[in-house]
Amino acid sequence: MVKLLLITLGIVAVAVLLLSMKLLLKGDTRGPMTHIGASKAMRERGIHCVESMDAIERHQRANRPHAKERTEN
Repeated sequence: MVKLLLITLGIVAVAVLLLSMKLLLKGDTRGPMTHIGASKAMRERGIHCVESMDAIERHQRANRPHAKERTEN
């Protein structure tokens, strides 16, 4: 049982080491930029991240003229 646990921990350690090789060798702690807004192609198409698009829509909705309510005399 202990032998199986040690083999499993060894495999996991090797996997983590292999997955982090670029980070360990390059020393770049920031990692890749994965936000949609950081992509030049997406910006050219007018596609933004969800938070930005939501803020734009809320701003447009707030500035839209509202329908007048009918009042009964």
